[in-house]
Amino acid sequence: MHLMYFTERPYRYVPNDEVIKTGFFGIENKYFDSVKGGQLLNEYLDEKVLAEQLGFDGVMLNEHHDTAFCMGSVMDVEASILARITNKVKIVLLGNPLPVVGNPLRLAEELGMIDMISGGRLVAGWVRGGGSEQLASNANPAFNREYFNEAHEVVIQAWTRPGPFRYEGKHFHYRFVDPWCLPIQKPHPPIWIPGLLSPETVVWCAQHRYPYIALATFLEPTIELWDIYRDAAAAEGYQVGPENFGYLQKVYVAESDEKAREIAKWDMFGGAGIGYSLFGQPQWMFPPGYNSKDATRRMARQFTDPHSDKKSPWAGLADGTTTSKLADAQIKTRSAVWQDTGPIDVEATRRQIFEAFPAVERSMQVICGTPDTVIPKLRTVLEVLRPGIFAFWQNDGPISKEDRLNNIRLLATEVMPAVREIGKELGLTSPFEVKPGSRPLKSGEKPQSVGSLEALQKINGQAAANP
Repeated sequence: MHLMYFTERPYRYVPNDEVIKTGFFGIENKYFDSVKGGQLLNEYLDEKVLAEQLGFDGVMLNEHHDTAFCMGSVMDVEASILARITNKVKIVLLGNPLPVVGNPLRLAEELGMIDMISGGRLVAGWVRGGGSEQLASNANPAFNREYFNEAHEVVIQAWTRPGPFRYEGKHFHYRFVDPWCLPIQKPHPPIWIPGLLSPETVVWCAQHRYPYIALATFLEPTIELWDIYRDAAAAEGYQVGPENFGYLQKVYVAESDEKAREIAKWDMFGGAGIGYSLFGQPQWMFPPGYNSKDATRRMARQFTDPHSDKKSPWAGLADGTTTSKLADAQIKTRSAVWQDTGPIDVEATRRQIFEAFPAVERSMQVICGTPDTVIPKLRTVLEVLRPGIFAFWQNDGPISKEDRLNNIRLLATEVMPAVREIGKELGLTSPFEVKPGSRPLKSGEKPQSVGSLEALQKINGQAAANP
């Protein structure tokens, strides 16, 4: 099992009122202080070094643009520094937004250099980029998936095809491709793909035998996506295993449940916001043409029908014992933004966000408490999803440096050893133990699921019996 550490690396000095009014994307950069920002970026690099020293297998980075909740606007710069100042930890990039990079050949060279400097420790990853990234980079959202597919092809050919050669695509044209900065890992570094609830992305991953990393999605729709991957993998002739899947989980650990919960509550104001999206307003997040028709239908059900059983992310969750209050809060608040009904009442919205936290905690969108409290909950997540890759996502929102470092240390010394043992018990093989796509499936043989909802149903049943 591969265990890694992740944080969005936010700029922590934006007034909370401004975040509530607009979401992170679109806040005026007059609130940014470069001196404070530089201090934070160095703290985040130090945290990654500490994570290696404490025994994490990987440190994960991501990239966003024109937003305060993630200062990793050029993730490869951070990765290149980590390649030099760390020694053994995997540098996991989830991921480079292929549709907005503009020059995928240049990206192939950048990543090749990072892999060389690190001694072959890079894990590459691709994303389509959020809707706001298209606006920030002046990319046409209607061509997002075409850009993604073609840029991926350029990078893979640059890494694996002897040069020089010419590349002529629909969107990218290169008369001379002959890169010398090639990765140490052959034929290329491992590639993992993060995502939310896009069936198209899951199928694409299965076709390429790339592990799919679910970004803190609800457990039930995540199992749905696992099964979509399973069926697509079967069509390619292989059986999925834990090495094909990863999961990002919000976890906060402190000396008492009360302290951990108080810290975790402020993560509600992180960019991806536990159960409450403050990433950006919908007009920025979903520009015309960005989503496929199927993804748009799924999203429409999310916003309009929390009780839908038609593969909505909310299906089965609004039952009064898990996230019904959260679903109602999200739909009411998001609908107000969608319909532009007027100015947001900042104090009322802040109160609503905090009041939703107990439901978020019950649904295990965040797991917080002492080590003894969080370990059984983590076991449930691992039993349900059975991922070979597991990322501890934490320390977003306005959380102090002292609390962040304490959180990392407690997690590494008192939680990770137990999680590793659970992983061994459940046979959660990582992509470094079993090559994804290497389990053959005979023609006509029924593919087996990796995840199971039985453990979650047991928890929900106990909650119903003890309201």
